[in-house]
Amino acid sequence: MNVSAHIEAVYAEVQRRNPGEAEFHQAAAEVLESLAPALEQHPEYVESGILERLCEPERQLMFRVPWVDDQGAVRVNRGFRVEFNSALGPYKGGLRFHPSVNLGIVKFLGFEQIFKNALTGMGIGGGKGGSDFDPKGRSDAEIMRFCQSFMTELYRHLGEHTDVPAGDIGVGGREIGYLFGQYKRITNRYESGVLTGKPVGWGGSHARTEATGYGAVYFAQEMLATRGEDFDGRRVVVSGSGNVAVYAVEKVHALGGRVVACSDSTGYLVDEDGIDLELLKEVKEVRRARLSAYAEARPTARFSTRGTVYDLACDVALPCATQNELGREDAVALVKNGVRAVAEGANMPCTPEAVEVFREAGVLFGPGKAANAGGVATSGLEMRQNAARDTWSFEETESRLAQVMRDVHTECRATAEAYGTDADDYVLGANVAGFLKVAEAMQAQGVI
Repeated sequence: MNVSAHIEAVYAEVQRRNPGEAEFHQAAAEVLESLAPALEQHPEYVESGILERLCEPERQLMFRVPWVDDQGAVRVNRGFRVEFNSALGPYKGGLRFHPSVNLGIVKFLGFEQIFKNALTGMGIGGGKGGSDFDPKGRSDAEIMRFCQSFMTELYRHLGEHTDVPAGDIGVGGREIGYLFGQYKRITNRYESGVLTGKPVGWGGSHARTEATGYGAVYFAQEMLATRGEDFDGRRVVVSGSGNVAVYAVEKVHALGGRVVACSDSTGYLVDEDGIDLELLKEVKEVRRARLSAYAEARPTARFSTRGTVYDLACDVALPCATQNELGREDAVALVKNGVRAVAEGANMPCTPEAVEVFREAGVLFGPGKAANAGGVATSGLEMRQNAARDTWSFEETESRLAQVMRDVHTECRATAEAYGTDADDYVLGANVAGFLKVAEAMQAQGVI
């Protein structure tokens, strides 16, 4: 069978069976268009329908989440969990609480998670979940009641050997605590490994909070090293100002770079002296305020509501906010302003048109499924510690994280060379490397 025709047929079926789910279509297309070289060398995966099965989740859950706000009014949100693929291990992937969450968003995230998790070598499958609940502006009591209602439905589908959620946008240590407490209450089991991203004092892992941001920087560092470069003295811009962005800033500074800008949903902050990390953490993590508050407190900074961080001159860009935030015009601006490398700290923040601009310009580009794998890798390390009732030091955990990111980078380059023509094609390398691991396991386990 013609491989290209097979891929086109599979993608057409994805579109037909999942109407209106643009983000899922985009994620599927990005992977499928990379797989022709692998399928040509492994025709058995065409014959056994691996692609058709890979693009269809094993289980899709959607449920009502009723809760009561502080005024006594009943609120109703929608909850989701897509258990996409368990060929390599229990489903693993975060929960996102944000008004934009819908089934298509969760499927796109879960599909990406399959390959990201495979690249870590941790023996974990792919899944994702969340709700259209917005935690912004809600009291701790309201968030607790919502989380308890959410877990009251979801708990029956979870387990440390079945499905292990973590945090994502809108879900941090506070939310994980409320979710875990309700799971424990309902099941009467202290099953530490059923959720990751827990505080260190009761089963969490050191460096988990920092892991996604740190990991993206480690991956970018490895990309730069292929050209004899590093972060020392480099000018860097970061989009976003949440957990991933904050710790990306921290690691860039530790490696000698200077982050001059970051952003939130209202605009972007520029500080030519370098972002003051302690002030940024105070504004975002303690005060939960907008970035404009940073500019008000620091004379060297300015806050703008026009344009984006990508309008600034930089050597490295780290998009760490959300999907499709960096479009073609942004990519053209970055190339014009001298960007050398782009590593995705968020999931699919660059549009396909932006990625094409980077590739044509020879800019090193690390796709999210490789560059931001540090978060789930450290979640895997947390699961190991939970299974052994053990706790590792911050230094040991970060050392393991750094090694995982080096290994992911090495595997992406080696796979790109073996199945393509350019070792710098990290998109092909990441997609094919992840696919081959999952496909081999699916083939061995039969048609299920």
